[in-house]
Amino acid sequence: MKIRIGIMGYGNLGRGIECALRQNDDMELAAVFTRRDPKTVKTVSNDVKVYRAQDAVGMQDKIDVMILCGGSATDLPVQTPQYAKYFNVIDSFDTHAKIPEHFENVDKAAKEGGNTAVISVGWDPGMFSLNRLYANAILTDGKDYTFWGRGVSQGHSDAIRRIEGVKNAKQYTVPIQAAVDAVRNGENPELSTRQKHLRECYVVAEEGADKERIEREIKTMPNYFADYDTTVHFISEEELLREHSGIPHGGCVIRSGRTGERGENSHVIEYSLKLDSNPEFTASVLIAYARAAYRLNKEGQTGCKTVFDIAPAYLSAKSAAELRKTML
Repeated sequence: MKIRIGIMGYGNLGRGIECALRQNDDMELAAVFTRRDPKTVKTVSNDVKVYRAQDAVGMQDKIDVMILCGGSATDLPVQTPQYAKYFNVIDSFDTHAKIPEHFENVDKAAKEGGNTAVISVGWDPGMFSLNRLYANAILTDGKDYTFWGRGVSQGHSDAIRRIEGVKNAKQYTVPIQAAVDAVRNGENPELSTRQKHLRECYVVAEEGADKERIEREIKTMPNYFADYDTTVHFISEEELLREHSGIPHGGCVIRSGRTGERGENSHVIEYSLKLDSNPEFTASVLIAYARAAYRLNKEGQTGCKTVFDIAPAYLSAKSAAELRKTML
């Protein structure tokens, strides 16, 4: 029997989940739910039923795991506790500072409903989090470094688009290579925010807009660009669509540490990603953890979990015996 998946919200991430399900033979897409008019939602497969979001609660018997594809700012803090009462759920909540609070809210709701929830699933938080934990546990005397990019920051791109006179924009987060090299060499440098990443902005201005003002507003924007060396390129809409239509991303987590009587031996642990499509890769991680949530719930484990709480074997479609034979 296949694991029946529901998708709540159908944007780039929801579409990525539908594609990823085609590569996982033990799962099937049962339904898509949307806050839009279902008739206006075009899915990858024409045979997938699309329902109104408010219809989901009446379909508990048709869905084993609901994957929530809303945003972390306003959607998931409400949706994940709401749906955890009725379904096993997975989300990609990525506001790091608010994860403990989100965990508590979801844990209470999932236990109330007898369900299993997994939050903050993706690559950071998610796969990067796991690798930070593994590296810290192994090299207890060391330092952590995380570099993001080169890749599109959707939140920063949106912040630029909200500036008066901006028609469209893409922003790339770019690691500073000298900083990455110093860390890889085991130098354990102290790095400021500005020393770790650059920000590159590609902006389509409205006709007649004040480009100097737009550039100034970008570079001085607090919490987004003010703490970074930022470059602004004004380009045509045709060039933006031709050269910057994708959503690539990636990065690396590095821990540099020492062992020995006097700490004379240096070691570097690194995990890196290079992604053509940020949402499609995130979707693939969500699918693996949906499998885990289903299995854990079948074992009677309820409440909220994070990637730290789930053994790797639960993620794979292979049996424990197959994993020992082929991967151990």
